[in-house]
Amino acid sequence: MRKSAIAALLLVILGNIGVWALWNRPVAERSWGGAISGVGYTPFHPDKSPSKGDKASAEDIEKDMKALEGSVKGVRIYSTTDGSEQTAPIARKYGIPITAGAWIAGKPEIDEPEINGLIKLARDNNNVRRVLVGNEAILRADVTVPQAIEYIKRVKKKVNVPVSTAEPWHVWLEHPELADAVDFLAVHLLPYWEGVPADQSVDYAMFRYNELKTKFPNKHILISEIGWPADGPWRRGAEASQVNQAKFIRTFLNVAAQNKLDYFIMEAFDQPWKREIEGTAGTSWGLWDAWRKPKFPMIGEVTELRNWPLLCGISIAVGFLPLVFFLWRRGGDLKFGGQVFYGAMIQGVSSVLVFTFTAASVAGLATTTEIAWGILVFCQLVLLAVMLIDGLELTEVVWQDRFKRKFQPCSAAPLPNAPKVSIHVPCYNEPPHMVMETLDALARLDYPNYEVLLLDNNTKDPAVWRPVEEYCRKLGPKFRFFHLDNWPGFKAGALNFGLAQTAPDAQHIAVIDSDYQVHPDWLKATIPHFDRPEVGFVQSPQDYRDWSHDLFQRMINWEYAGFFHIGMIQRNERNAIIQHGTMTIIRKSALEEVGRWGEWCITEDADLGLRLFEHKYEAVYMPESYGKGLVPDSFSAYKTQRFRWAYGAVQILKHHWRDLLPGGPRLTAGQKYHFITGWLPWFADAAHMIFGIAGIIWSLGLLAFPKYFEFPPSVFMIPTLSVFAFKVGASLWLYEARVKCGFWDKVGAAIAGMALTHTVGRAMWLGMFTSGRPFVRTPKCENQPALMQAFLMAREEIALLLGLWGAALAIVLVFGHENRDAFMWSGLLVVQSLPYLSAFITALINAFPNIGLGKQRPQPTETAGAGAD
Repeated sequence: MRKSAIAALLLVILGNIGVWALWNRPVAERSWGGAISGVGYTPFHPDKSPSKGDKASAEDIEKDMKALEGSVKGVRIYSTTDGSEQTAPIARKYGIPITAGAWIAGKPEIDEPEINGLIKLARDNNNVRRVLVGNEAILRADVTVPQAIEYIKRVKKKVNVPVSTAEPWHVWLEHPELADAVDFLAVHLLPYWEGVPADQSVDYAMFRYNELKTKFPNKHILISEIGWPADGPWRRGAEASQVNQAKFIRTFLNVAAQNKLDYFIMEAFDQPWKREIEGTAGTSWGLWDAWRKPKFPMIGEVTELRNWPLLCGISIAVGFLPLVFFLWRRGGDLKFGGQVFYGAMIQGVSSVLVFTFTAASVAGLATTTEIAWGILVFCQLVLLAVMLIDGLELTEVVWQDRFKRKFQPCSAAPLPNAPKVSIHVPCYNEPPHMVMETLDALARLDYPNYEVLLLDNNTKDPAVWRPVEEYCRKLGPKFRFFHLDNWPGFKAGALNFGLAQTAPDAQHIAVIDSDYQVHPDWLKATIPHFDRPEVGFVQSPQDYRDWSHDLFQRMINWEYAGFFHIGMIQRNERNAIIQHGTMTIIRKSALEEVGRWGEWCITEDADLGLRLFEHKYEAVYMPESYGKGLVPDSFSAYKTQRFRWAYGAVQILKHHWRDLLPGGPRLTAGQKYHFITGWLPWFADAAHMIFGIAGIIWSLGLLAFPKYFEFPPSVFMIPTLSVFAFKVGASLWLYEARVKCGFWDKVGAAIAGMALTHTVGRAMWLGMFTSGRPFVRTPKCENQPALMQAFLMAREEIALLLGLWGAALAIVLVFGHENRDAFMWSGLLVVQSLPYLSAFITALINAFPNIGLGKQRPQPTETAGAGAD
């Protein structure tokens, strides 16, 4: 490994450590060195849940009381029928007093056993010092105030300890008659649920405490619940975090000691099962985690993740081998900046995955949440894989030190006996004047030995094809016209017919679309590359004309340019280009060897290129333009063309999958990489369809069934938004490096590309589950569509756009006032809607072609690239 690669490796690892350390930098908070007055206690360990009918075991309670001994002065329990009643006799052995509670639900079958159990518990255990009849039962509207008072009176008659019920502060203020019925006030002060920022929360709790003290001066006040969660959604200004929990608890304990408060911290141990009823926040109020380990120290500095050095080390270990492999393989041909940039991407992805899987390992998830996490983890893996693929392309484009396979056009005049080329021009129902212009350009070729076969494939109207036939006669014997009626095999069938009619002495087959006007130097500049017998085909980029004064056509022209001036150049480095059925020249013997054109596939050109690679032929890609065609006239035609390309890609993958596997011997690793990763973003488009629909459904679940649905954790939403931002930034950066167009043209190309997301996604899904879709040509020279036609062209996209926007708006209106995660989720829905918005914008631009977009960069009039003359 080179010194620069070693330096990049060390720099990336040190940078990763620095990021983890910065994110988990210690926070100095007020320390606490004494015992805690009391803690709320629910005796369920991670493998149990009362909602499933589980009962707490004496063994678990014994372990918990032993863990609490010496740290707390009292314990509060909430039920006398779920196993919690065993706490009192066990706690007595450790000298821990109990405040016992009965869970009141307003149902006699639940309430009566609870009350009877509470009475029995108080009578049988002298360490039960107080009892609470109900916990927020009035707040939940399970019982009315008179019903609660009646229950309290019943219990007071049967026990010799103080009796009360536990409710939030405002319930006591609103119902002084309730205060009259109890021996003391048991108040819940939970500023997090009220959206109070952490740094103001203790003061706020004391304000409410003093308000009650003023209102009821003759009543003892027990703060029966007070605390802060370590995890959960934002609630207005309240952020649930480990640091904020430690800050709140340690500050409150000091204030409580100064004011001699009677309190129970909410709560002793994290309870994962509460996710089912209170969401993520309900699981993480414990001073100890679900495995009975302290979550933060009471003395000294606090960090968000106490085990962050371990997680950082794991992330380094996960990313180390991929990082070393990358630097070992690419350290010699990438500049130092590229090594560091992509190395940092690998390490960053490793850290995100470690953090994600750590968050996903939390026990006791609700069923819907488990399903959501499973889907989200998979989706995040796909997103990160796509980002790494895009990042590698960006790295190679920006920091490539040298090109290994750069081919120059040949400028020498061809000899009279130059290899003969048979040029095949398939067409179907094309405007005669356009085809004649194509033939005129072919007639001007500066090459001594070629023929042209015009293959009119299944055009029904003689008025369309007969003028072209007559024009071929006028051009002389080099031009031959064939009209095929009811010919099978689509374009590939016509090309195979042409192959059978090719002059016997022709050595190479060239193919162009019927709208292409080639440069006179095309054959002269490219045919000499066939002097090497391993060359199977020579490809020039698709290029376009007559688009500069139409904004829609201008946008899609630059969208096409990105692939041919970025992706194809990088694929050429690994001899893995996509063959395109125009501006391509194939060695005739190679074409016959691999079985001619594949009539089973609607993208016969890409299939042929892959088969040539499988037979060990080499491709030559020359980025210079030697011919220009016409871009589609309508958004509908643009979508139809991309649908065909995407559907054909799935056909090819299904047909060639064995050769693309790691053990397949016929393709190189680089070829497999590009053919798989090159089409992976299209599978991501297919996934995007599902994400969009799932986002709408999940939003409906949040709105209609908030008990069972919660917002996806930010550990997923933030990376998803970040990946989108990276893709946009990378696209603009790539265009800046390789495609010579203005900023607004880059934006237009990005909009046009995103506008095809739904079309590509639909094609991929259909391709996976169907076969044999008919070949549909891309129409040219069409009239502009009407406004209504623009809406019809994007009707599916508009429906999804409105669905996502409606869901985002509803989420903000319903949850935005109290939950900041609602804004992040809504933002994610809006980001998901951008491809659909792009489709609508593109359709409108197509309907109104005179719209301007920025300042147009002047275009050269010469077709051939530098060095072609």
